[in-house]
Amino acid sequence: MNLHEYQGKEILASFGVRIQRGIVAHSPKEAVAAAKQLTAETGTGWYVIKAQVHAGGRGKGGGVKLAKNLKEVEEIADSIIGMNLVTPQTSAAGKKVHQVLVAEDVYYPGASETSEFYMSVLLDRSKGRNMVMYSTEGGMDIEEVADKTPHLIFTEEVDPATGLLPFQARKIAFNLGLSGTAFKEMTKFVTSLYKAYVESDSNMFEINPVLKTSDDKIMAVDAKVSIDDNALYRRKQYAEMRDLREENPIEVEARSVGLSYVDLDGNVGCMVNGAGLAMATMDLIKMAGGEPANFLDVGGTADAKRVEEAFRIILKDPEVKAILINIFGGIVRCDRVAQGVVDAYKNMGDAIKVPIIVRLQGTNAELAKEIIDNSGLAVHSAVQFQEAADKVKEVLG
Repeated sequence: MNLHEYQGKEILASFGVRIQRGIVAHSPKEAVAAAKQLTAETGTGWYVIKAQVHAGGRGKGGGVKLAKNLKEVEEIADSIIGMNLVTPQTSAAGKKVHQVLVAEDVYYPGASETSEFYMSVLLDRSKGRNMVMYSTEGGMDIEEVADKTPHLIFTEEVDPATGLLPFQARKIAFNLGLSGTAFKEMTKFVTSLYKAYVESDSNMFEINPVLKTSDDKIMAVDAKVSIDDNALYRRKQYAEMRDLREENPIEVEARSVGLSYVDLDGNVGCMVNGAGLAMATMDLIKMAGGEPANFLDVGGTADAKRVEEAFRIILKDPEVKAILINIFGGIVRCDRVAQGVVDAYKNMGDAIKVPIIVRLQGTNAELAKEIIDNSGLAVHSAVQFQEAADKVKEVLG
């Protein structure tokens, strides 16, 4: 579950991480009120207006601007709220901006120059350990830094048995070229950031940039946070932060009816029980010359109602040219699934306008094939994996 910048900063602040302070506004009038409140609380005279959408590169799309007075705050907020923000991480249509974050100016003059760093905490899946990734090249696309100057990216592997140790936090601060007060501030920042990552059950915390201010404070100017969906049952305070407007509407609908669905850019819809079989089915479609349009796991109860819900979800994608149903009958009998497919097909009437291939294997698979073949419907049955692949290839022409 992805969070907005202001939400990620709220979590960081709760773990003692210094953040660039800001207030969310849903209208130009609220933005002006937020700016006045920030001035009263922080003394800032300039303000940064940031579009709050689940996408990086907001500044490149005109979603982050500096306001030097209240009039500019109102004008900029008015221009950003309601716009379709297009960034390198959105589609060509962009994402509609519903709110902005009015933040304090932290690039004020002082005794030293400001510096920007990149830092993230995430799981290194190849080693099964968390790691802190960091660089002196903050404020830039980390992919570009990795491509052109990989020697400027550092990683610190963390043993889950001990957590981040003090010497590791000091090593990170040293590699970033810090000393004195800034060095001490960075060690505290890294330690608190790692604690926030672990104790919030996050998949990722990305701070770009981490800023060293002109008076040697270290703070998070941005925050990109993703919470592990599987942990939300014990992190209800974070589950309430979910903004469904930022998520794929088909995936939201599928989740509401208990289906595990991920939207993809293919032409063959998949309806499968079990994540492993779903992955194998997607490979099967690729081998047959098609492209999977989705990942959809109906789980162990593929009855008529559930199959019909899955059909409706898949068919919301206009790019789907065929549907492959691949069910292994272990917990659920194949003949019951077959009857569920037939009943769902009949209930939906003319809504199904694409070929359907049904491959059922396991308990009562042969009986299931008979039910499909004798239904009189435009449904192709298969028993073997290769047979299903051949039929997919056939219907795609």
